[in-house]
Amino acid sequence: MEHAKFFAAVRLSLFEGRLSATQVRGIEAILCAWKVQPFDSRWLAYMLATVYHETGGTMCAVSENLNYSVAGLQATFPKYFTAAQAAVCARQPPRIANRAYANRMGNRDEASGDGWRYRGRGLVQITGRDNYAKYGIVDNPDMAIDPVKAIEILFDGMINGRFTGKKLADYFSATVTDWIGARKIINGTDRAADIAGYAKKFAAVVEAAR
Repeated sequence: MEHAKFFAAVRLSLFEGRLSATQVRGIEAILCAWKVQPFDSRWLAYMLATVYHETGGTMCAVSENLNYSVAGLQATFPKYFTAAQAAVCARQPPRIANRAYANRMGNRDEASGDGWRYRGRGLVQITGRDNYAKYGIVDNPDMAIDPVKAIEILFDGMINGRFTGKKLADYFSATVTDWIGARKIINGTDRAADIAGYAKKFAAVVEAAR
């Protein structure tokens, strides 16, 4: 792939004509890691689209801040916050994380602090003690935002299906192209159509730069 062509095209297609140095470094690191992968370019496009969505377009590993308002809490975590609870916890990220992520994904109860300790981090926002344990960083969760480790997690989780049991080969093969269904690799069907749209744009850019 010709990286100069890739960046010229992706800048216009997905980044409104401009890329920061941080965005360039983040994308370049993924492209360089991809060089050693003998896989379908649709896989690369879908991984880039996932990173684009999960990092808010920054294209670098980030930590979930969970700084939600009352309305934001009720919209994002309606199962875990009543109106009264949202009013008490709003704008308190550690408290929000500890409640929303308690007693699931391998986390202990709310008082343990696991929700905040194992909040979303990285290029794909791994969340929960179990996911951190998979990558040997349960005792050092901030390693999930290390640039090298974040790419390792991205590739392994999506190619080998270590996040949900679903993997890229299930949705992109010689007989299948399923941009919508591929969201199940990460998170069910949440924002699946949006991410499919980003992925198609990345795929066009990748093909143009080959």
